[in-house]
Amino acid sequence: MTTPNQTMNNSSIRSILEKEKLNGNNFLDWYRNLRIVLRAEQKLYHLEEALPKAPAANATAAVRNAYTRRCNEQQEVACLMLASMIPELQKNLENLAAFDMLRELKVMFEQQAEHELFDTVRSFHAYGPTGISHASDPWSELDTYLTVEGL
Repeated sequence: MTTPNQTMNNSSIRSILEKEKLNGNNFLDWYRNLRIVLRAEQKLYHLEEALPKAPAANATAAVRNAYTRRCNEQQEVACLMLASMIPELQKNLENLAAFDMLRELKVMFEQQAEHELFDTVRSFHAYGPTGISHASDPWSELDTYLTVEGL
């Protein structure tokens, strides 16, 4: 059961997705923020695992309830993802589950992610022997890129 304090915390952490919606030019930043929100809500696994097959008709009530709960959470994550996108992207993805939606987004933005990785690696080379650079935080950018599976 969710307490009022948990609801307030979830709402405030979700605000990072409302600040800058996925628009086609900010996939890696959006993906990093989505992962932060879902980690805080303990729902990150919905991005990493497809929904399992429905339990057999003779499955126990506990198994059926767990599956229903997982379906509901998957739907909640998918809606959160859609709400944090511009309408043009929503239209193409609105019928997908969260796992499938992310897989489709990765395909759509793979070239952008590769370009951002190139820029990040180039910024690492800007570091001198003292470790001082004028680049923004390339470590964070590289970490985000490396967590995007399949790229």
